[in-house]
Amino acid sequence: GFMTRHERKIFDDLKSPHLKYWVPFVWFGNLASKARNEGRIQDSVDLQALMNEMNKFRSWCSLLFGYDWVGIPLVYTQVVTLAVYTFFFACLIGRQFLDTDQGYQGHDLDLYVPIFTLLQFFFYAGWLKV
Repeated sequence: GFMTRHERKIFDDLKSPHLKYWVPFVWFGNLASKARNEGRIQDSVDLQALMNEMNKFRSWCSLLFGYDWVGIPLVYTQVVTLAVYTFFFACLIGRQFLDTDQGYQGHDLDLYVPIFTLLQFFFYAGWLKV
């Protein structure tokens, strides 16, 4: 609903090796200039404000395109993987329940299944895989 069928055909027929996010901005600029010349936009200050907002939005789209173009470095994924597994191991040791009133010799680790720590690990590991 953002384009007419004719505009969509022109957009699809345009050959570009990259994304064509900039085409509607060019169309908008041309239509705004035409509206100013026809008197639909009364003041050049209004036209300037419209063009400034359009340029700001176009620069945000360009920034987003740049983020899409550059992949996440492999080192980042390795560091995050190491951090998740190290955090899980530290949680397994650190979240053991030791009741000192029971008089455990040497404060040995309790052997129980830390359900919430496992759920947290599955959540983080699943998030990591995504």
